[in-house]
Amino acid sequence: MKPKETQEGQTLQFHFTPADEAQPEEKVNPHAREATFCADDISALKSQFGDDILDVRLYANEHTVRVTKSRIIEVLTFLKEERGFDYLSDLGGADRFVEDERFEVHYNLVSTAERKRLRVKVYVDEDDLTVPSAVSVFPAANWNEREVYDMYGMTFDGHEDLRRMFLPEDFEYYPQRKEFPLLGIPGSLPLPPQTPEGPLNMDPYAAAHGNKPVKSFNEEESAFESVDED
Repeated sequence: MKPKETQEGQTLQFHFTPADEAQPEEKVNPHAREATFCADDISALKSQFGDDILDVRLYANEHTVRVTKSRIIEVLTFLKEERGFDYLSDLGGADRFVEDERFEVHYNLVSTAERKRLRVKVYVDEDDLTVPSAVSVFPAANWNEREVYDMYGMTFDGHEDLRRMFLPEDFEYYPQRKEFPLLGIPGSLPLPPQTPEGPLNMDPYAAAHGNKPVKSFNEEESAFESVDED
């Protein structure tokens, strides 16, 4: 990737972390945990859902299962009721930034009785940003799904209160998509003024875009009287 030229003509440097070299099979991975090795549960999933188990990955003794999006609720129900994965510890999204099935939703499940962990995921196409809601199986998915909707724009069918969690409802962008600028989009989200009398701040990173905000110690005195504490 080539360095990018800014408006001021400066070059932004890109720093990459080199990929780790593959380790010999006989070498023990220090990150491996016995609690994430779920071979029996993987076999049960394959037996129950057949071709709808699209992919199984094992890294550092940790199983990740990718399933057909249309059957995710059945898979989660089976894992909860038949395999003892009774706790949804996390649900999140990701932008894979590829042409097909660009997005994903992943579910991190825990069996509190067996003390095991399993990750399940589905891929989501950019032309069909809908996923069945998991709230009926795991009520704790409620706010997680709202956050994924807020950050990526994916909607969850069956969610009874799907609305933005952090950003205003009329905000036009999804900040965790890969095309969203790291320094934000000036004018997209007015921020509070620096002083009570000041204008709204239309640029979240004014200094990065060539504008120098007034330092706090140089701000004019506010006309608002301070309230003395009792």
